Amino acid sequence: TTSRNRYSVHMDSIPNEMAISDARANLTEVVNAVRLQDRTVRLSRRGTPQAAVVPVDVLDLIEAAGGLAAARHALKAATE
Repeated sequence: TTSRNRYSVHMDSIPNEMAISDARANLTEVVNAVRLQDRTVRLSRRGTPQAAVVPVDVLDLIEAAGGLAAARHALKAATE
């Protein structure tokens, strides 16, 4: 089975976590799922999460918070 067939290339079938190679093969659908369904998709390599595809407004919030390190710190403080 090829990566392209694995998720039947439709944004409704894109899982919340997928291999980077599968995301690469289905990038348009991954982006559409994130953008149109307000979702996030974790990208993994050999089962270990490496990165994520997030909506642009989430990235804007991270940048407005002062960047990734500042956003991490603020979120950690808010959940303690």
